[in-house]
Amino acid sequence: MNGPVRRAHAIYPGSFDPPTNGHLDVIARTAQIFPTVTVAVVVNPQKRDSFFAIEEREEMLRACVAEYENVRVANFRGLLADFVTSVKGDVIVKGLRVVSDFENEMAFAHMNRALSNVDTMFLMSDAAYSFVSSSLIKEVFLQGGNVANYVPPTVLEFLAAKRHIHGRK
Repeated sequence: MNGPVRRAHAIYPGSFDPPTNGHLDVIARTAQIFPTVTVAVVVNPQKRDSFFAIEEREEMLRACVAEYENVRVANFRGLLADFVTSVKGDVIVKGLRVVSDFENEMAFAHMNRALSNVDTMFLMSDAAYSFVSSSLIKEVFLQGGNVANYVPPTVLEFLAAKRHIHGRK
């Protein structure tokens, strides 16, 4: 072995439906570690009923990460390993909230490494966001709950527009 390999380009994939403060925490910490970060918005075939269109999710994320010069937003369909290879990614970053997240993500990490020879780095979420998920945010918001502490203001605006479309006050 010739010594450590400098990791330059991190890929942070997710459905971000919608982006939460937990996601932004992982993005901020990743941007401090790596000189280039791509937040990769995926159309997840397991999540058939996306609340926001992929274009809306990208728009929200671009607004949320505008302060970071080294972060860009892209989207992809298909295999993460193929996307990582196509953008010359060096490492995949995944945020973990609870132990069950690790159990689920470990198999994906092994498969992505087998397909693309790219490792996955796990970042634990900030404890303040360990219970926050996009699914929970949508459910609480649509039932009239206040989610302002868990999503950025831009996302609240998008959620309010969706509530209006869905006929809720």
